[in-house]
Amino acid sequence: MLGRIATVGGLTLLSRVTGFLRDILLAAVLGAGPIADAFFVALRLPNHFRAIFAEGAFNAAFVPAYARIRQQGGADPARLFADRVFTMLLAAELLLLVLALVFTPTVIRLLAPGFADDPGRFALAVDLTRITFPYLVLVSLVTLYGGMLNAVQRFASPAAAPVLLNLSMMATLALAVFFPTAGHAAAWGVLIAGVLEVLLVGADTARRTGLPRLARPRLDADVRAFFRALGPATVGSAGLQIALFADTIIASFLPAGSLSALYYADRLNQLPIGVIGIAVGTVILPEMASRLAGGDDAGARAAQARAMELTLLLSVPCLVAFLLVPDLIMLALFSRGAFTAADAAAAGATLAAYTVGLLPFVLIRSVTATFLARGDTATPVKALLVSVVVNVALKIVLMGPLAQVGLALATAVGAWVNFGLVVWFAVRAGLMGIDPGLVRSVARLAVAAVLLAAALFAGHHGLAAVLPPGRPLRHETMLAALALLGAVVYGAAIGVLFGPQWLRALARRRKVAAGPPPPAPPPGDAG
Repeated sequence: MLGRIATVGGLTLLSRVTGFLRDILLAAVLGAGPIADAFFVALRLPNHFRAIFAEGAFNAAFVPAYARIRQQGGADPARLFADRVFTMLLAAELLLLVLALVFTPTVIRLLAPGFADDPGRFALAVDLTRITFPYLVLVSLVTLYGGMLNAVQRFASPAAAPVLLNLSMMATLALAVFFPTAGHAAAWGVLIAGVLEVLLVGADTARRTGLPRLARPRLDADVRAFFRALGPATVGSAGLQIALFADTIIASFLPAGSLSALYYADRLNQLPIGVIGIAVGTVILPEMASRLAGGDDAGARAAQARAMELTLLLSVPCLVAFLLVPDLIMLALFSRGAFTAADAAAAGATLAAYTVGLLPFVLIRSVTATFLARGDTATPVKALLVSVVVNVALKIVLMGPLAQVGLALATAVGAWVNFGLVVWFAVRAGLMGIDPGLVRSVARLAVAAVLLAAALFAGHHGLAAVLPPGRPLRHETMLAALALLGAVVYGAAIGVLFGPQWLRALARRRKVAAGPPPPAPPPGDAG
């Protein structure tokens, strides 16, 4: 399991690094003005629907079902199941695409009503959305192929696919002079990336399991069970996207640049969520589903606890840095070209607000796996819908005094509500309990976080005094020095607090990942 997490996390990190380079180019070419706002609306629209119908609901329902059918019935029933789901998914996505292309102006009025008072931004958003929306059909196929691969413990190509989006957008942005606007260049980069992702993941699927084919739709027992799981999962994903839609709708009424500040802050916030939280969640779901199908409930619980422990271990440095030096991070990463120091300050404040909810953001996928691995997609939805109500209500309250920072803070509070309710439901159902090793690890990681915060605070003030304002690459130098200092301090703290045994414990677990958890103490028990 740890080896698979490393594979997904490493490729996701590569995706985030190339995404960072893409965002540097976006910031330099688009800045944070009206063209950038129009493009980000056009990018969000297919991404919202993708999160609802593809990566969110579909993965939650499909991966456990496909893994169970393949394990219990073999490859042929699993292939037939995939064929029928593929046919229905493709038909639904093509219908949605036609409707979206026909009614794009209406959709933009609903998604960004504030654009109606700015004819230029509105017309550009409509044009760019018609270019980007077909990406939804392509990425839905990628999601289906990736789900089939994940169910057979193959994670590399689905995790690598997002890299192509970043490379494609950078290529078209570099050729922006040949497009009507830089926004058009970025939008075409999105569409081209969808084609490349289908080719990459589709080729791997054809080699590992065989590509799904068009088949006569039939609601057999497996397909009916899939739709029973898909329904609540879709409601839950839609509820989450409502909160994100609210961000876009409300931010469209705020001053120009608010949407862009949300975007750049969210990109940084998504780094630990994607590299750590989603990577662990991607691996733990089929891992727990396989163990539970084999009757190894204790093994499933132990795998989940250790996954959460690893998630926290890797997330603490991001939590501390995003809270203590968000402005410096934004200045060092994006303050060049059309992206000003004022833009960096706005994005930095937004990043700090998002970070209030970073821990539930990274842990939620591992916690909900308790239910999803058992085919229960309804229970997590109950928690999610309550959190969405809290989230949207707080956005309305906070948008006036805090602008886009209030939107981010509301999202963070909603994440804590969601996480707390899911844990409570799991404990009440007897599916989770107190893991002593995890409790001890949390206490030790809290101490390490305090030590890291003290080091970054002192280092930041010391470097600010030593490096005078106006010096070339001042912010980049300060961020690099703080990153090195933080790595040394945090690594030393982990080594002292956990002891060297925890590394050997992780290594032993990696060797026996295919079997039940070994009797050796977990990292939280070592030392």
